[in-house]
Amino acid sequence: MVSTQETAGPAARMTGEQRKLLVAILVPLFMSLLSISIVNVTLPTMQTSLRASDQAIQWVLSGYTLAFGVVMVAAGRAGDLYGRGRLFMGGLVVFGLGSLLSGLAPDPVVLNLARVLMGLGSGLLSPQGVGMIQQFFSGKARGIAFGMFGSVVGVSVAIGPVLGGVLVLGFGDQWGWRTAMLINVPIAAIAMVVGRIWMPSAAWTGPAAADRAQTGPRPKVDLDPVGVALLGVAILFIMLPFLERSIGPAIYVLLVVGAALIVVWVRWERRYAARGGAPMVDLQLFRTPSFAYGSTLAGVFFMGLTSVWVVSALYLQNGLGFSALASGLMGVPSAVFSAIVPQITGRIVFTYGRKLVVAGIGVALIGVVASIGIVLAHESHGISPWWLMLTLSFIGISQGMVISPNQALTLAEVPVEYAGSSGGIMSTGQRVGTAIGIAIITAAFFVALDRGYDTAFIAAYGAIGVFIALAGVVGLIDLASGRARRRVAQREPA
Repeated sequence: MVSTQETAGPAARMTGEQRKLLVAILVPLFMSLLSISIVNVTLPTMQTSLRASDQAIQWVLSGYTLAFGVVMVAAGRAGDLYGRGRLFMGGLVVFGLGSLLSGLAPDPVVLNLARVLMGLGSGLLSPQGVGMIQQFFSGKARGIAFGMFGSVVGVSVAIGPVLGGVLVLGFGDQWGWRTAMLINVPIAAIAMVVGRIWMPSAAWTGPAAADRAQTGPRPKVDLDPVGVALLGVAILFIMLPFLERSIGPAIYVLLVVGAALIVVWVRWERRYAARGGAPMVDLQLFRTPSFAYGSTLAGVFFMGLTSVWVVSALYLQNGLGFSALASGLMGVPSAVFSAIVPQITGRIVFTYGRKLVVAGIGVALIGVVASIGIVLAHESHGISPWWLMLTLSFIGISQGMVISPNQALTLAEVPVEYAGSSGGIMSTGQRVGTAIGIAIITAAFFVALDRGYDTAFIAAYGAIGVFIALAGVVGLIDLASGRARRRVAQREPA
């Protein structure tokens, strides 16, 4: 049987069952994350094929991202209660159906509705994957598992544009983007079969399922529907202005409303817990420094990190005339590093702790500054922009040092019964951070565009560097706080 969090001893090696479980978890996660990055390259042919307006085609990304972000925390809590395997499979069904409808969409309306369905499916399954790693892996094996999780995240972000370019080149403008959607359907079907066979029986049960098996009085299983609704609407209002900023300044009023709803949600959760209910998120989690600092660091880091590839694609394709495939190939070395490095850091994360994450943030800053240097040299001395392959490789190395180690450290002290909802909180913070970061950084790019693409790239990468540096500050504060806590613990009598 696969070991759980409660199993004693820091398991250094994964069992055969654990390896099978990781495959069952990570392949669908890779598929769902790839469906975000692959669209960046296929959007132009998608728009031409369907004769879609600019606003309609923007919702191919926005609808997916919104649905993905809004449901994750609630889906994580539902998985904690009703069985993570059940919610994971449900997410696969919804995601596969959305992919099928997207690939066969006759017009932009159907396409956007189908992409929302894909986002809902991805939001259902993503927190279950993190929850099952928390549940079934412990000690060094958990670090290794999160390392593989980080590889999936890094490779899916970097390889998506390359795969999208290859599919458009191979299948043409009409069927290239459709193939990018339809390819998910057989993968989802196979993943359902593999998951049903390889997921342990404990993945299919939660308190709610256990209650149904009892013959005596059944304790109440509480999903906190008011809390779910409040947080979902708050996240929607916070993300929407950054995804639909073309509507005009008035849409930013929703930010204030969303922030107010967060305050209402926090008060509701506290009151609900005081009345004896089971809130969707145990706010005591945020009193755990590792969770509070790690969640904040992840959100801020993603504000900068995910814009790297958006800005690079704009610069290379629109500014320098690169093809979609050539632009995608620029990220291949980074993808390779983002696959390899987490396998190393996953084994040493609990040895070096947050120091490893802070060092990784430093590596990202080196990559950002070096990329600005390449563009300056291209403008002044005509150096080849292909040198960006080298500097962007530092971004891949950084991903491997930051994303999965930070995830492992942030969730290390979270009780297993909240593994899904806490993972959902982290993932939601990353999605919100991504939406805000892309909005701010692309705005910096376009404001500076009057002075040329080189200047626009430098301005945007400067903003990226600021966000990444802020993430580093959060990591340094956590390190200093950890040292202070250890000194206090050492002075306290046993």
